Amino acid sequence: MTNKPESVSYYSLGDAAVVAVFSEAISEEVNHRIRIVGAGLDKLENPAILEYVPAFTTITVYYNPLSIDFAEVVEQMQRIVAALPEEIHFTSADKVIPVWYDGPDLDEVADYTGLRKQEVIRLHSESEYIVYMIGFAPGFAYLGGMDSRLSTPRKSTPRLKIEPGSVGIAGAQTGIYPIETPGGWQIIGKTPVRLFDTSKEIPSFLAAGDRLRFDPISEAEYLRMKGADYGD
Repeated sequence: MTNKPESVSYYSLGDAAVVAVFSEAISEEVNHRIRIVGAGLDKLENPAILEYVPAFTTITVYYNPLSIDFAEVVEQMQRIVAALPEEIHFTSADKVIPVWYDGPDLDEVADYTGLRKQEVIRLHSESEYIVYMIGFAPGFAYLGGMDSRLSTPRKSTPRLKIEPGSVGIAGAQTGIYPIETPGGWQIIGKTPVRLFDTSKEIPSFLAAGDRLRFDPISEAEYLRMKGADYGD
């Protein structure tokens, strides 16, 4: 795979951040490029560069404006992009997320898509997904790869509380709520996997670049795994 982008644009975000834009379209190739730049920033070990946040098509770099300015950050980022080899291979965890497909909105998704409930479950669990980024809430993974036949609009009125582990659909995306939070996604099931645990050195179970699939389980299997703190 050729990973160097043809062009990257940069703009300031306030007085202490640079946003690098790689594309207008979301794709696995663009995600790969962004991860490569992140790896280059890690190797830079410049104390003036505080952190970076990868997203679907951008990477935002936060810096100390007392130690470095916008132009210098852009120059260092450009050097990283230009110096990277043509191909870099990342190791990604292949993960299986067990799901009890008995969510309160499973019927609504089936009605909207014109599919039977078992067909919704089959299509959702047969796809392979890639984690494009973590955001919105701690450990919340934005996944790419859902079958387009499952696309369903968000709920018109969001719920005030979504249970941790809830698996939902919103538009062309699917995702899992790692913590209790309000949300408007259509909930089709739930997983016993603990997706965010502050007691661990790496709290998030999923990371950008991970590949995963969903595995349908029964209520009894869900309760057994839940009781055993599955994923710990």
